[in-house]
Amino acid sequence: MAGQKRDYYEVLGVAKTATDDEIKSAYRKLAKKYHPDANPNNKKEAEEKFKEISEAYETLSDKQKRTMYDQFGHDGPQGFNGQSGGYYSYGGTGFDGFGGGFGGFDFSDIFSSVFGGGFGGSSRQNNGPKQGQDLQVNIEISFEEAFLGVKKEISITKNETCNTCHGEGTKPGTKAETCSTCHGTGQIKQTVSTILGQMQTVKTCPNCRGEGKIIKEPCPECRGRGKIRKQVKIQVEIPAGINEGQKIVLRGEGEPGSKGGPKGNLYVVVHIKKHSVYTRKGDHVLCDIPITFTQATLGGEIEVPLVDGRKEKYKIPEGTQTGTKFTIRNKGFKSVNGNWNGDFIFTVIVQTPKRLTQEQRNLLVELAKTMNEQPPIKKRGLFG
Repeated sequence: MAGQKRDYYEVLGVAKTATDDEIKSAYRKLAKKYHPDANPNNKKEAEEKFKEISEAYETLSDKQKRTMYDQFGHDGPQGFNGQSGGYYSYGGTGFDGFGGGFGGFDFSDIFSSVFGGGFGGSSRQNNGPKQGQDLQVNIEISFEEAFLGVKKEISITKNETCNTCHGEGTKPGTKAETCSTCHGTGQIKQTVSTILGQMQTVKTCPNCRGEGKIIKEPCPECRGRGKIRKQVKIQVEIPAGINEGQKIVLRGEGEPGSKGGPKGNLYVVVHIKKHSVYTRKGDHVLCDIPITFTQATLGGEIEVPLVDGRKEKYKIPEGTQTGTKFTIRNKGFKSVNGNWNGDFIFTVIVQTPKRLTQEQRNLLVELAKTMNEQPPIKKRGLFG
């Protein structure tokens, strides 16, 4: 009998080098096509075809069985094993008159496509309290506000629990009734006859739409929803040192929950405007500070404007070149996640005077002479 069987790879329509995913995909397509319940006009032939497909799949989907099949074919390693006197076990499908199992592998994905519902407890819904949906809003603040921290008021439109029915959805003085179709479970069960025997499907109750209760007298304010759409104002405290794109979580400021569940959260995404003077690198503040030619040459004390509006005195050494960086410790951004501050790093830009009086020019010429520099040539005609 075994020799009359078709090659398992031929049955599934795959090559002998097929991967596990390719074998599974082929099996699912064929099983759906030849399932007896999908072929009511040709059920007997479909049953035989389905049995052949299932047998092939059980063997080729098991690595050990597939290896033995590739080596010995349908019959397996015939004869005694030389030790216990018994035969090797191979190739059994467990397909017993369509009433038993198929070797233990899962048919739920095929059944769901054929019957349109789940089996057993796989489709059960949670009719208990559910947390409300989370919301997200964007807010833009200035560079200084990010540095110092700030309190902002934001306005958003969202669902709020109805004050008239307190989220019940019923008219004041009335109550929702338990659904007579599902008896409050929100689900209905149906028994379906299959080649595997009697199977039970679970579907959402069409009468109460899975709620388990029926509202006969809805609240006039929210029309039975238990929620109303409204614009609300919320205070948000933005900490000093907040960075671009960081989120602040306001717990319980999201959508209201259902069936007594808690509210969702509100996520505030912070965006920081660019500054005309300052830039940020990590927790450090960077900026350019212009100094005069004489300050760079002779050195001197300058006032550095900080982000918070204060001015810090800083002594520039003589002979400072343009592009030199100086650091004022702990005057940068406060770290949101720690107890330290970044630094204030400024780069000096030496400004060369563009217009000089004759006296200033003469002084610079004399200075150049003392430094053995070639003084500038006075402008004359093309030929002197």
